[in-house]
Amino acid sequence: MSDSPAPLADPHIAFDPAEGRRDVVVLGSTGSIGTQAIDLVLRNPDRFRVTALSAAGGRAGLLAEQARRLRVRTVAVAREEAVPALREALREQYGTEPLPEILAGPEAATQVAASECHTVLNGITGSIGLAPTLAALEAGRTLALANKESLIVGGPLVKAVAKPGQIIPVDSEHAALFQALAAGTRTDVRKLVVTASGGPFRGRTREQLAHVTREDALAHPTWAMGPVITVNSATLVNKGLEVIEAHLLYDIPFDRIEVVVHPQSYVHSMVEFTDGSTLAQATPPDMRGPIAIGIGWPDRVPGAAPAFDWSKASTWEFFPLDTEAFPSVGLARHVGQLGGTAPAVFNAANEECVEAFLAGRLPFNGIMDTVTAVVTEHGTPAGGTSLTTQDVLEAETWARARARELTAKATAEARA
Repeated sequence: MSDSPAPLADPHIAFDPAEGRRDVVVLGSTGSIGTQAIDLVLRNPDRFRVTALSAAGGRAGLLAEQARRLRVRTVAVAREEAVPALREALREQYGTEPLPEILAGPEAATQVAASECHTVLNGITGSIGLAPTLAALEAGRTLALANKESLIVGGPLVKAVAKPGQIIPVDSEHAALFQALAAGTRTDVRKLVVTASGGPFRGRTREQLAHVTREDALAHPTWAMGPVITVNSATLVNKGLEVIEAHLLYDIPFDRIEVVVHPQSYVHSMVEFTDGSTLAQATPPDMRGPIAIGIGWPDRVPGAAPAFDWSKASTWEFFPLDTEAFPSVGLARHVGQLGGTAPAVFNAANEECVEAFLAGRLPFNGIMDTVTAVVTEHGTPAGGTSLTTQDVLEAETWARARARELTAKATAEARA
C-alpha cells in the first residue's frame, strides 16, 4: 500500500531479514497465544530464540517450564505475590543452574517489551497491554500484535509512536488482511471483508439468547480460546473490536469494512479490489499460522500450521450479520468513529460485563445492554487526536465503575 502515510501494518514495507535466529520476547506466555507461539519457536530453533517471557503469574509451574525449555534470560510476572511460587518452580526446573532474572509488578511486562530483541509478541489479553505495546514501539522493536485492545483503546497514542509497517498483526483476521493486501496498492482496495464464525449462538434471535448460560457461551464451535475472548466471540464484540482494529491498522474508512458470518472459520478475511476481484486468505482454524506471520514476516515458516486436504469435499458458507441479535458490531463502529476515549470506554465496560456474566451476575443480553448504556452515558469522548494515556486510564476507570454500578442495579432488580 504505497500511499503516504503508510499504514501501521503494511506488507509492502521492506523488512530487513534477521541475521541468524530472530530474538523474540513473548508477553502473555502462559495464555493461548503465548503457548502456541512457544510451540512454534521450539519447533523452529534455527529461526527463533525467545529471550524473555511475561505472564500474569497464576501459572508459575508452566512459566518456569517455558523458561527452562527456552533458556530465557528474563521472566516477568505482573503480580508481585507470585514471585515466591515462581522462584520455587524455577528452582525445581533449573536445579543447581543459575536462575533467569525475575521482574515483578505492574510494569514488568513493559520492561521486557523494551528489552533488547528483534520482535515483541504481545499476547496479553485486555487493555493492560497498552503500556507494553507503546514500550515495544518506542524501543524500535517489530511488534507482533495479538493484543488488539491496546491498539483500540490507544489508537492515536500508538499511531504517534509507530513507524510505518512496524506492526505485524497476529489476529487471524488481520493476518489474513495483511497477506491479501500484499496483492495490490491501497488505491486498489474497494473494501475489507472481516469474517466471523458467528460463535456458538449463530442463528439465534435476541429472545432466544436471553437465558443462555456461561457454559453455552464458552462452547465455541471452531476455536479454543480463553474465556474472555470466547465470550467476546459469542457476543460478537470481538468482531466489533476487529473492525476498529482494521480501520486503525490499514487506514481504511469504516464504511468500507464489512463483516460477514462464515461458520467454518476457514476463510479468515478477504480484500475486495476495485477491479471486482476478491482475495481470501484461508487455512484450517489454527492460530500458529498467524503467529508465524507475526514473528517471521517477511519469511514464511514451513509447517507452521496444518494445510487443507483438497482431496476431500467441503462446503464453505457465508451469511449476513444479524445486527438485531448481535448489536455489538454496530456499536463498535460508532465508538470507532467517535474516537478519543470512546473505544476505551466500550472496551473497559465490556471487560467488566464479561466478568460479571462469567460470575453469574449478569445475563448474556445484559452484556451489550450495559455496555451500550455506559457508552451512551459517556457521551462526547475526550482527547480526540490529542489523546493522552491519562485520558485513557481515566475513561477506563469511569467505565468500569459505571458498568459495575449498572450490573449491581440490574442484579438487585432481578432479585426484587
